[in-house]
Amino acid sequence: MLRTQNLQIRRGRKSVLTDITLELKPGEVLGVLGPNGAGKSTLLGALCGELKADHGSVWLDERALSDWTGTARAQRLAVLPQVSTLDFAFRVEEVVGMGRLPHQSGRVRDDEIVAAALHAADAGHLSGRSYLALSGGERQRVHLARVLAQLWPGEAGQTLLLDEPTSMLDPLHQHTTLQAVREFAHRGAAVLVILHDLNLAARYCDRLLLLESGRPVALDIPEQVLRPEPLKAVFGLEVLVQQHPERGHPLIIAR
Repeated sequence: MLRTQNLQIRRGRKSVLTDITLELKPGEVLGVLGPNGAGKSTLLGALCGELKADHGSVWLDERALSDWTGTARAQRLAVLPQVSTLDFAFRVEEVVGMGRLPHQSGRVRDDEIVAAALHAADAGHLSGRSYLALSGGERQRVHLARVLAQLWPGEAGQTLLLDEPTSMLDPLHQHTTLQAVREFAHRGAAVLVILHDLNLAARYCDRLLLLESGRPVALDIPEQVLRPEPLKAVFGLEVLVQQHPERGHPLIIAR
């Protein structure tokens, strides 16, 4: 379980993240929302140990995140950054196989996991191709498969952090990606995902953290966070919020 208490990150004299207290629960997808510059990627950097907190702490299973060795941490915590780049002509399955490096599960088992993770990310048909020959959206799905493979099959005690995994995807693959994330959580892993699309967040997330200028505005279920007043206050956007006619989650319509 990954959690924070009174987390603060500063850049020079400016606080870019302040008073963040949260707990990622097993089996849950927690969405993080906010306008550009709200501190979403900074939060992810702090949660994975890339950024050092100026105040407060990050714990993984009741131990400070900084106390974990790199290999032990990688077996329990996987991160998909906003931009993932490779400049070498690795085959797709080799890229996904990089997620298995913290483990010693054997070549046959690793190959099975790579194939399963590619299938989960709707990228199985890309196997055998050069990574450099892929489109931006295809590369993004391959990197999703890589972090899924790192924690495969997903279980309680593992955490997946995703920074805008749908940003370069067409509408179909936005949904297949978040369906794969949702299935991963169903198997017990905790997931934090940064999103910009409010309706995708409403459909796939159990709880939402709404950030503005590095501060939490709301942390609750989608029905409580995705209301006209806080959305207007944070995004400056006038919206109608209705109930989805089939699924029942909030449906946000710009006015």
